[in-house]
Amino acid sequence: MKIALVATCLGDALFPRAPRATVELLERLGHEVVFPADQTCCGQMHVNTGYLDLALPLVRHHVEVFSGAADVAVAPSGSCVGCVRHQHAMVARRGGDEELARAAEDLAHRTYELSELLVDVLGVTDVGAYYPHRVTYHPTCHSLRMLRVGDKPLRLLREVRGLTLTELPDAEVCCGFGGTFAVKNAETSTAMLADKMANVLSTHAEVCTAGDTSCLMHIGGGLSRLRSGVRTVHLAEILASTADQEVPA
Repeated sequence: MKIALVATCLGDALFPRAPRATVELLERLGHEVVFPADQTCCGQMHVNTGYLDLALPLVRHHVEVFSGAADVAVAPSGSCVGCVRHQHAMVARRGGDEELARAAEDLAHRTYELSELLVDVLGVTDVGAYYPHRVTYHPTCHSLRMLRVGDKPLRLLREVRGLTLTELPDAEVCCGFGGTFAVKNAETSTAMLADKMANVLSTHAEVCTAGDTSCLMHIGGGLSRLRSGVRTVHLAEILASTADQEVPA
């Protein structure tokens, strides 16, 4: 299958290991991965903050870049895929562009978060990964509530050789990031983060993983300030890891 990679802004600017690991994993499974070089922000932060007029040209550009790029598109981010799938057509219609809205809907039906693509489209749970560490999984809000990926990430993690998966208490509770929420409501965000970190630490895990680098950035920043020794690693990095080339914990 030919798959187009949506690298995401955070993947491009701060956490390149996640999109790189996505490519390594999919190519190892025998698929062709292409990277449309003209891609930019999908417009998620503009939409979620209420700047729909500013989001419209970003939506148009995203659709133009990815519509004919491959059979499907994948992003190592539940929040970006949530925007593409649930918000792009709405933004286009609000801007009076029905043709763009229909094109956005077509692309949305072919855009997947990584665990969705692996389990629902490619039909695999055992990707041949090896990661000998104690890991806990945080289900991010957009993947859980917008995309409803359910237990797909957990099913993938359970098949990773050497990995010990520990259940995260109150896993479905938000970590407190929420994009600009963490800036505009810093005290509330920090309190939510404190609860999430306490739950992560209670698992005695070496690694906390998730499907969104944004949430991992938030959780990882807090854990590093505590000097807890717990690292945050994107799901794609774990799944791309093998006995020959293990991603550092």
